[in-house]
Amino acid sequence: MTLRARLLASAAFVLPCVALAQAPTAIPSITVSAPAVQPVTTVPDNAAAEALARQNPGNVSIIPAERFRDRAGVRSLQDALEFTPGVFAPPKWGEDTRLSIRGSGLARNFHLRGVRLLQDGIPLNQADGSGDFQELDPLTLQRLEVFRGANAFALGANALGGAINAVTPTGRTSPGGLVRLEAGSNGFIRGQIAYGLESGGSDAYISVTGLGSEGVRDHSAGRSYRVNANVGTRITDDVKTRVYLTYNNIFQQIPGAVTRASALDTPRAAATANLLGNYQRNIESTRFGNIITLRVQEGLVIEAGGGFVRRELGHPIFQYIDQRNDDATLFLRATLEFSLFGLGNRLRAGVNSSIGTTDSFRYVNLSGRPTVTLTASSQDRARTNDAYVENTLRITDTVGLIAGAQVGEAYRASRNRFLSGGNGSGSSRSQWINPRFGVLWDYAPTAQLFANLSWSTEPPTVSDLTPLVPVGGFARLKPQRAMTLEVGTRGSLGPVRFEAAVYRAWIRDEIQLISTGPSTSLALNLDRTIHQGVELGAEWTALAGVAAEGDAVVLRGAYTFSDFRFDGDPRFRNNQLPGAPRHAVNAEVRYSHPAGGWFAPNVSFVPEAFFVDSANTTRASSYALLGLRAGWNFSDRMSAFADARNLTDKRYVASASVAPAATANSLLFEPGAGRAVYAGLQFRF
Repeated sequence: MTLRARLLASAAFVLPCVALAQAPTAIPSITVSAPAVQPVTTVPDNAAAEALARQNPGNVSIIPAERFRDRAGVRSLQDALEFTPGVFAPPKWGEDTRLSIRGSGLARNFHLRGVRLLQDGIPLNQADGSGDFQELDPLTLQRLEVFRGANAFALGANALGGAINAVTPTGRTSPGGLVRLEAGSNGFIRGQIAYGLESGGSDAYISVTGLGSEGVRDHSAGRSYRVNANVGTRITDDVKTRVYLTYNNIFQQIPGAVTRASALDTPRAAATANLLGNYQRNIESTRFGNIITLRVQEGLVIEAGGGFVRRELGHPIFQYIDQRNDDATLFLRATLEFSLFGLGNRLRAGVNSSIGTTDSFRYVNLSGRPTVTLTASSQDRARTNDAYVENTLRITDTVGLIAGAQVGEAYRASRNRFLSGGNGSGSSRSQWINPRFGVLWDYAPTAQLFANLSWSTEPPTVSDLTPLVPVGGFARLKPQRAMTLEVGTRGSLGPVRFEAAVYRAWIRDEIQLISTGPSTSLALNLDRTIHQGVELGAEWTALAGVAAEGDAVVLRGAYTFSDFRFDGDPRFRNNQLPGAPRHAVNAEVRYSHPAGGWFAPNVSFVPEAFFVDSANTTRASSYALLGLRAGWNFSDRMSAFADARNLTDKRYVASASVAPAATANSLLFEPGAGRAVYAGLQFRF
């Protein structure tokens, strides 16, 4: 190809209209879907998901469920994502965590913001971006897909933290039956029954789980029942559809945040207000979803789908919150692979639309029960729509250039129906254009360099705009906007698998939540902030044949450096943003014997306590937690496993809410769990 032709191709790759005008042909160097002679699928397997991740010019992690299913007591995202750098998910109580990716939603002390959660590609978040971790069941997963920041472009994520997609098994990927039972410290017991089958072009899968626990702290007992099911049908080799059903019934007591001294000296103690008010968080949700995958012709695949979720929330805290939430989501995604000036080209485009309503009532809380005294009532509405296009041009067999853009709009509104305390009604609208540019270089057959410059826009949630404690009605918050530069590498070289990334985000109007009292908070816009960090993850088969032929020693580790700070703030200057540690290390050494046994000592290390206030006067605590995991695979059908955690019974602060200024006596601190042992048995048939 002449230089002039290459220059023309490089200029044209940002113009989808030019791309669409070309006749589609298969380009093996960039095709990741199955060849045309193979049936199309609605759920790619883990290997295909890894291949798709390599087409993204940013740090994307694929975590197969096998990484955490051979452990007992896995309840939260922290357990599943402990070796995923850049993700901070400290446990609070029960199955709740404070999820943050690259500092997103860093100060959120309830629910979720700053990360889009999906199950099987269908959003779990409410239409305003908020969400609940408890609706993800770690036992009902095939894998987790972590898209940091704008790397979640195609999933409609427009937030700083990106997205996490939880992919559930199907009858094709998990045929046969499964029975699992776990038990352990603090009255923990959990069971699972699952079955998958495949017949002809159809398959079905169902999982039922039940969990009960007395809790690590006083007043932290919980129980849950979950059903996850899906049915897939291959109508033709080019058309397949899958229907999903998920049901969650979750009861959870809330022990609450306490002082630093209480967290470290009496870590089992609950907050006084939580005991007196019998604070709880109880969720019942039902979710329906459907995805249709259509291969129009070789090189062109269209995916369409949607979902509907109804949630009922019973939430006694300082008052009794009674909410019913309905959310509906629709999406359309298309991938077109074709030749452009003789070069491989891949075009992705799509739209995402979510709309939701919430009927919210608050009553005087009488020891966990609502009285007839109404204290607040509102009807809240949210809408978020976006469209995106992204084009990848392979200027050589090993180098790809990426350009794209996302446009979107959001609407948030609250209509106050209880006017005795003043009319807090209001609404807000946001619009955005988020461009994205990137490059991929396959410098080895199994290793890749990537870089991208991306923009993101995160509108406030309804709860950001309508604080529980009135402060003048509907808040006038601005959307959070960021520009992020990221460079990294991933892949495998010999016995080492690795991922590494360095990033820096320049943020305007970051939305920070500050604690205003037990179970209450207030959202504020900061002026300018900077989030920057390093993400390193590796797995190394260091030794083989140590004690027997076929055995192995595997080292696995993740390191995250997080430097989140104000940028010339009039009050806090260049102080660190509170809420996350600067350094976090997780490491494990695992020995596996061909007879079926294995054991894995591990450590979780936070060497420097993080600040809990913007004034940088009060810290949480540093800690090093030692653990030991072990198991025995008696056959392909039966296995036993155990997990001993915090062997030294270290007292530490696992999580904390934040405030502008705090002291050790501020009620911000959530103590970590002490020594605990869990064991389980699993049988497949």
